[in-house]
Amino acid sequence: MTAEIRPIKTAAEIGLAEAFAALRPRLAGSAVAARREAAFRRFEAVGLPHRRVEDWKYTDLRVLMRDAKPLAAPPDAAAKARSGAAGGVLAGLDVRRIVFVDGMLVPEFSDLAPEPGLRISSLAAALGRGDAALIARLGVGPAEGDVAYALNTAFMGDGAVIEVAPAAHPARPLHLVFAYGSDRAAAVYTRSLVVIGAGAGLILFESHDGPDGVDYQVNAAVDLVLGDRAAFDHVKVGAEGRDALHLSTLSATVGADARFADMTFTTGGKVVRNQLYVRCDGTGSSLSINGASLLNGRQHADTTMLVDHAAGHCRGREVFKSVLDDASRGVFQGKIIVRHGAQKTDARMMSRALLLSDEAESDNKPELEIFADDVQCGHGATSGALDDNLKFYLMARGIPEREAEALLIQSFVAEAIEEVGNEGVRDALIEATRAWLAARP
Repeated sequence: MTAEIRPIKTAAEIGLAEAFAALRPRLAGSAVAARREAAFRRFEAVGLPHRRVEDWKYTDLRVLMRDAKPLAAPPDAAAKARSGAAGGVLAGLDVRRIVFVDGMLVPEFSDLAPEPGLRISSLAAALGRGDAALIARLGVGPAEGDVAYALNTAFMGDGAVIEVAPAAHPARPLHLVFAYGSDRAAAVYTRSLVVIGAGAGLILFESHDGPDGVDYQVNAAVDLVLGDRAAFDHVKVGAEGRDALHLSTLSATVGADARFADMTFTTGGKVVRNQLYVRCDGTGSSLSINGASLLNGRQHADTTMLVDHAAGHCRGREVFKSVLDDASRGVFQGKIIVRHGAQKTDARMMSRALLLSDEAESDNKPELEIFADDVQCGHGATSGALDDNLKFYLMARGIPEREAEALLIQSFVAEAIEEVGNEGVRDALIEATRAWLAARP
């Protein structure tokens, strides 16, 4: 006789099950109810990921996620007022702002004016009317099967639906502003869909802000469909509150001869995991994926990336930088897969960590899986302290020690930031780096 061993459910897993059971009656009869149910069953079968799950070995959610917060209520006037300064890192740019507070679209804060070739709408509204074409595009990209992504599918509330017509190029960048405005802890699940037609282009900024002292939880996901010969430039700024848990997933399908550029800049949050799943479905595509994390205290930030080259003649460059102070922990897991037949792939990945204290920790795990024989692929990872010789060189020329350290750290991070195409955003990220350095004790 074989006994079945079932792991004991954590308080967070029990809370998630109770939250979905309470949500289920409200979903009955909706066009996406079956997909939500299947996604939650996928999560329920495995539970929260833990250190024995290879992709989550450095970010044990069974330990880090102590409980499951209740779903956030619609924002009231006070929550909206507290969110007025959201997206401040990117303030002053000439952009079209689309604002979400506590996971819900706030039309009065958003620029939803029509523009030829561009359509912006609310995901909640689209799901409410049973938009079959939209529903068919949700959850079918390379992130399918990931447990955090499955939870987002089960609980997704509102988000942006952005559709760019073939050959269209919106006049201004879009800025999705996600703000947490409540003074009580809750859980927010946002889902956005971006569809860019053949030969079109879009510049999209995304920022996540929230207050300190509130242990709220965010699970955000973006599905991207990038058409042939299209271009997509994406910058995500994570400035969550110091007690927040933030999970995000970008699931991108890239067409032939397309250009995909992504930059993730993280300074906030107690526990952060940024996931990027990118699949090159067409030949000749170009990828530029970069990231920078500035952490201190006991912050934990995990960047996990999977780039799947399913077609040949594609080029990929990935550079990630982490600056770790105090007892913070930075994690980078990157995998490049080159499928059979994806010849002439040129893919390179590098992760570098700068440790500013003896208690800081950096975990790097770069991987290659290559099933084609005519490729150029490489990866690398380094971690270490500031170069004493370089610091001495600056100090010998009259620069104070603290300023010399700041200059070296800024130069270290700049390699990733300089890959951003928009000059205004580059300047904003450099200024955010300076502000972080100035706040060091």
